[in-house]
Amino acid sequence: MTGPMAHSRARHNPADGKAPVRRAASVVAVVFLLVGVLGFVPGVTSDFGDLRFAGHESDAKLLGLFQVSVLHNIVHLLFGVAGLLLARTISGARTFLVGGGAIYLVLWLYGLVVDHDSGANFVPVNDADNWLHLFLGVGMIALGLLTTRGQPRR
Repeated sequence: MTGPMAHSRARHNPADGKAPVRRAASVVAVVFLLVGVLGFVPGVTSDFGDLRFAGHESDAKLLGLFQVSVLHNIVHLLFGVAGLLLARTISGARTFLVGGGAIYLVLWLYGLVVDHDSGANFVPVNDADNWLHLFLGVGMIALGLLTTRGQPRR
């Protein structure tokens, strides 16, 4: 394909001046910040009184599904801040998406092998978290690669 649409994925959006990978990284980062904050909101997080700093004893669940702890929420907040900082450049945004996706795939593998009722499950994670981590890992890597396809790294 040639012409003006040949490399539309690599184009900047004239409305905001950001490359697609920077926009994608920013959106993902804001979602992590939102999830981190919501993990501290009673009602959005069920069994909020059972929220612990860390460990599998934390029975609080974000949206009644995803096991969370104070540490888990802080990790989401830090991941979001890192994403916003890295989204300032194309290479940083790509690094956040691809590297962060790889981290989530490792966390998915960790969640598969760790005994959910042991001290090793310090984050903590449950089966719903595991599926989410797989989806996040694959999705973030795909975003990082597809939004920079055919684009020189800057």
